[in-house]
Amino acid sequence: MGLYGSQELTGKERTFAPDELIVTKTDLSGKLTYVNRTFLKISDYDEDECLGVQHNVIRHPEMPRAVFELFWRTIQAGEEIFAFVNNRSKNGDNYWVLAHVTPSRDLSGNIVGYHSNRRVPERTILEERIKPLYAELLSIERSAQSPKEGLEASLKTVLGMLKNSNATFNQFMFSLGI
Repeated sequence: MGLYGSQELTGKERTFAPDELIVTKTDLSGKLTYVNRTFLKISDYDEDECLGVQHNVIRHPEMPRAVFELFWRTIQAGEEIFAFVNNRSKNGDNYWVLAHVTPSRDLSGNIVGYHSNRRVPERTILEERIKPLYAELLSIERSAQSPKEGLEASLKTVLGMLKNSNATFNQFMFSLGI
């Protein structure tokens, strides 16, 4: 199975209780420095398998790269971000979360890492708004000549949607009723 778990997707969705939070912390490069028990339970990893490993160990291949590009741009600029994310557990199951990611700062205000709280997403929003949007973005990414061109085209689509809505990505998320 290897460090990054099963390369096969099971098509089975996992979930966790509405009163549970998944909490992780990473360094500036995205390597996990802290994971809570809920993360370990739903991802099916042991703590020693994921500490020091890139957070994208749980990246689901059906997650649009443009969303992660927006994540990184936002948190590296020192701002928080909210987004729906489809993750992959070690055995290939998936689980959806509503993620809230913030920069962690030292006493001088310098960004030293990132902190993420994730909760169970509202199913209606996920099914009616997020899954269709992400499917469209994935289609754009996969139909491009190269991964780079796919990311650029998908990101352009998201940024155009936000411009037309006169909203930031976070404002768009809040407009969905998260």
